[in-house]
Parts: sequence; structure tokens; C-alpha cells
Amino acid sequence: MEPDIEPVILANSKFSIDMLKVFCKGNTANVLFSPLSISSALGLVLLGAKGETADQMFKALHFDHIRIIYHDLYEALYKGGKHRNLKLVNRMFGERAIDFNDVREKTTQKQKRGAKTQSTIPVAFSSESKYKADSPEQISKEKMIAHWIGRSGLPARTVEDDDFILMIESIDKKLAVPKKTKINNLVDQLYNDEKQKFREQLATARKINLGMDIWTKRGLTASFLAISACYFCTQGEKAMHILLNLVQLSHPHTADCIKTCVDRCTQEWGIPKNKILTVITDNGSNMVAAFKNTEQDDHSSSTDEESQEDSEEDSADVEDQRFGALERMPCVVHTLQLVVNLIQKETSVKRLLDRVRLLVSLFRKSSVAIEQLLQLSGLTLVKDCPTRWSSTYQMITRLIDAKDSITQVADRMGWDCLLPSEWQRLTTLRDLLLPFAEHTQMLQNDTMSLCLVVPALLDLSAHLYEFPQTQGSSHKDITSLAKKMKANLDQRFSCFLNPSDSKFSPLATAACFLEPTVSADALIENDDEHIQELLNSAEQYIAQMVSPEIQEEAAENEGEEEICEEQEEPHAKRPRFRFLTKASAKSNQPSRPSHCHRKLCVRQEIQKYKEQLSQPINDETAFDFWAAHGSTYPLLKPLAQDLLAVPASQAFAERVFSITGDPSQGRRNRARLILERSAFLKMNRHQ
Repeated sequence: MEPDIEPVILANSKFSIDMLKVFCKGNTANVLFSPLSISSALGLVLLGAKGETADQMFKALHFDHIRIIYHDLYEALYKGGKHRNLKLVNRMFGERAIDFNDVREKTTQKQKRGAKTQSTIPVAFSSESKYKADSPEQISKEKMIAHWIGRSGLPARTVEDDDFILMIESIDKKLAVPKKTKINNLVDQLYNDEKQKFREQLATARKINLGMDIWTKRGLTASFLAISACYFCTQGEKAMHILLNLVQLSHPHTADCIKTCVDRCTQEWGIPKNKILTVITDNGSNMVAAFKNTEQDDHSSSTDEESQEDSEEDSADVEDQRFGALERMPCVVHTLQLVVNLIQKETSVKRLLDRVRLLVSLFRKSSVAIEQLLQLSGLTLVKDCPTRWSSTYQMITRLIDAKDSITQVADRMGWDCLLPSEWQRLTTLRDLLLPFAEHTQMLQNDTMSLCLVVPALLDLSAHLYEFPQTQGSSHKDITSLAKKMKANLDQRFSCFLNPSDSKFSPLATAACFLEPTVSADALIENDDEHIQELLNSAEQYIAQMVSPEIQEEAAENEGEEEICEEQEEPHAKRPRFRFLTKASAKSNQPSRPSHCHRKLCVRQEIQKYKEQLSQPINDETAFDFWAAHGSTYPLLKPLAQDLLAVPASQAFAERVFSITGDPSQGRRNRARLILERSAFLKMNRHQ
């Protein structure tokens, strides 16, 4: 044996005995391993080790800093005789993310430039090494991937797709792409953090409005209830509309089932009933029944207990009834569509629309006709849908816009087109429906649309009243339809426009009054007796709705300034606005201001506000106005912000099912497990 390799053989023998002791510990079976293969592989690693790691490896391998001469050892072993054949296969694997060709090219370029120092391996590979698992860069980018997966509704297994991994590597080679399990955990964490953020906002909100809608899949295989909340966020000083819950309903969809879901939702989010200003739903019978008797039940229960409570508790019950009842408000846009649907009940108009739908269907079923129409006008035809708002108007408008091109293509295809008289009637029908489509677009905003309801309804009523007069004796069927639509409009919206109606609610008029950009023209400067009656009801509602808590807060902000002028003793302590009892009213001591004094203070602000609206308003939005003049109207400002945030429709809840896409439509059945999480993150992404 050559003397140079004897230390290596001795070291390998000691290492073999150590390995055998480890393998045989607690093991009675036979052990088969190759000490030389293991030690030679570790020897390759040892060449790049330094510091404490190198010291530990030298000690374990028993090298004791001797010169490692595996090459000479292999040659001696390979010289074996005829009866011995030894093969060793060892290989070093490099990091996949490291481009060795690029590193070699850079090294070669440095050598050509005459670089005096040679780069070390860590320096050469530092730009290509992965981020550490706990590094800020790795954590932040993992969160961004989780945000994208969570808000887009994509499955978590997307991150394990080969093309996705290649894309991430081309963007940032240092990023280690997380697995789907980690992404799911990060999305869950994001979901919980977002829920906690909105829960804190809801806790500080003064008033909250709920919106809801039910959607059923094709084939009636599943139904979902979406519940949203709209409120003025006191933390961000803006109106917000968020999705609270998206739950799957079991049949039948009764009123009790809906109410149970709403109660469960309010309990989960910590929303007390005295904070709920109104509940906005469509006109479905189950939705109407779910909130129909709430106010009556509250009233009857308070009446039964009236004899057992003192005056202070009675006043508290009045406040609870005023603010705590879940008052339902019909979706204004949905109700408008019910008025528009009267066109389907007018025989002659329905016959015309059937002709239009037949023509549209012919075009939509012929690729030749569609191609020719696109070449001539650049437009395609759309077909109306009974459940899509303003779809009939859009179908008619598109047909009229492409009239000449449609006539040419129909002649080429040999189809019967509309007669000139039918085109004229169609134009008249479009003019009739135009204001409805415009106001529908305006009133389906997520926030700040209830304040526009009264002006929009008054505008539509005036339009329907003047329409027969502008048409004269032509198209009597359409003018007759306009009269029927006006009567139906007045009947359906009497809860907003008729103070003498038993179901009248001044909420919409009050919101309009507190919208300075429209209040002057729509209410204050309008001398019509009916409008002035609406205005008076709004002022009374506002005077009642200013809660004692708001008045107390405003009083504290006022400092020592006197709000009511009826103070008999100028040096007495300024009264605080609180609930009053009969005992304090009868006391001979200087009393706190009575309820009538409190209303008087609110009335003073209302009158001052009306006087200011007689001057031009320079603020861009209503929220800008109340933010700038909050100190002038400390009592009106909080109520104005809450009422201006109220939407006029439950369109936000309806959009949930179109925005969530495949998961709610059943095209990805496994996604039902994360449907609510995906919808919540997707709908609330901009809040």
C-alpha cells in the first residue's frame, strides 16, 4: 500500500466503525452500507466548508486536517486483479436557480479583463441565492401572492403549476415559490385580518344599513344569500359598502330562514339592532315577510310593559323603537323596473317588442349576418333579459343606432325587417324609457344614492305626465302606457312621496334635504305644496333622529358656549343634553334643557342650513360640505353623514354573484368550501 494513502484508509476505517455503531444502535437486523461512498461524498462537501462547519466535518471524518487524496486511493483500488471490479459513482448537484453558464461567462470576462483577484463562490453566487424563509423580502412577496390568490378566487394549487413557477423565476429568481398549503394559511390569515378590520369599523359606526339578495343557480341545485353593510366610516371619514356574509341557503327560502340568517350575521359581526337604520331588499314575498311585522311586534311588546315601567324607562323604549326596529326599505331600482315592465302588459307594445326580439334573434343566430353588420356599423345586437335592469331600453337603443345597417343586412338575407311606422313607434318607446335608464344607472351606486331618490322620482313623474302632451295624438298606445306607468309609479313609491300614506317613510326625503348640491332645487326653493309637505316631514324626522348622544357630544365640543337662549341664570353651569326624567323636570333647581329645547336647537341649525343653501355651494360633494361646515352644524353633521351613506338599492349584493364568477355558478364545485372567503376578499378589495 502506498504510504500517501495510508492516513486516508485509517481515517475511513475509523469513520466506518462510527457509522456502524450508529446504524446498529437499537437495530438487530443486518446492515449494509458503503463507508467509502459516504466519506468521499462528504469529502466533496468538505472542500467548500469553512469555519465551525469544516472543523466538525474534519472531526467526524477523522481527517484531522490531513491532505485528502481520494484520487490516489481510487487509483489503487481500481488496480485490482481479475476477481475484483469496483465502481464508484459520485456527483455534485448544483442549485437549480443558479445559472452556472452565466457565472462561468462572467468569470471568463473578468479573466479576459485581467482581473487580479478571483471571486469566491459565495460572492459569485450571491446574486442568485434564494431569500431566507424568514427574510422580509420572502415574507412580503409570499403575502402578495396570497393576496392575489385570495382576491381573484383562483385555487391555491395555482402556485404549484409549472408555468407559474417559471413566471415567478423569470421575475425574481431569489424568491422561493410557496406551496399551496402555505398559501391557504396566508389567505386565511388575510381573511381574518380583514374581518377584524371591518369589525372595528362597524363598532365605531353610528348607523348601519343592510342590503341582501338571493341568487339561485341554473337547475335550482343551490341558492345563496348575500348580506352587505353600508355605513359611514368615522375612522376614514368616508362612506363604505362591504360584503358581510355569503351563505348557502337550504330550501325552502322562507321568511324565517332569511331572518335567521340575518340574525346570525348581525351576531357574528357584533351589530346591535339599535344601529341598523334600514334593511334594503327586493320586493320578493319572502323578503317582505321576513321584516314585515318587526316594527309591529316591537310596538306591541313595549305597550304591554308600559304600565310596569317608570317615565325614564318609557322614554328609553321610545328611543329603542325609533332606532332599533329593522325597517325594510324596498330596492328603488328594482321597483323602478316593475314600473318599466308595464310595457309587457300593453298588447300593441308587446307585439312590437316581440317583432324586435325575433329580428334580434335572427341576427344573433347567423354568423354571416353578424359579420356583415359589424362591417357596416361596427355594432352587434343585444337581447333583453327580464332580470337585467334597463335591458329592454338597451336592446331598443342598439337597434335604432344600427337601423340603416340592419335594414341592408336583412334585405341581403331575405328577412322581414321592421316597417317605417314600427321604427317610429320604437323611437317613441325609447324616448319613454330613456329617463328610467338614466336614473337606474344613477341610483344603483353603492353609496350616496338614497339622497337622489326623491328628485329622481319627481323627475320621472313629471316626465310621464308631460309625455302624452308632447306626443299629441300620435302613438296613442304608448301615450296610454305612459299614463298607466305614472299611476303605477305614484302607487309603488307612495312610501317615499306621499306623507299621508300609512307606509310613508321620510328617510329618503331627509337624505335629500341633507344633500346640499340637490336640496335647494329639489325641495327648499320648490313652492309646490306637495314638495313643501315632504320638506316639513323631513325636518321633523331629522329633529327626532338627532340622538341625545350626538347632542351631548356636540355640547361638549361647544365648551362653555350657550346653545339655547332660554337660560334664566347666565352664571349657571351649561346644561348637558341627556335623557330627561319627570323628576328632573319638576325640580326647582336649574334644570337641564328639556326635549323641546333640544329640538329647538336642532331646528335652529336646520333653519341656518336652509339659509346657507340660498347661496351658491362651492363644495364638490356633500361629504366635502359637511366636513367643511361641521363646526357650524354640530348636530346635523353626524346625521347627515349617516343618511348620505345610505344606498338606494341592493345592487351591491346582486353584484356578488357576477363578480365571484365560477365558484358561485357551480363550475368549480370544490370552491364552495372557500366561496364566502373568496367573495369577501374580492368584493372588499378596494375598501
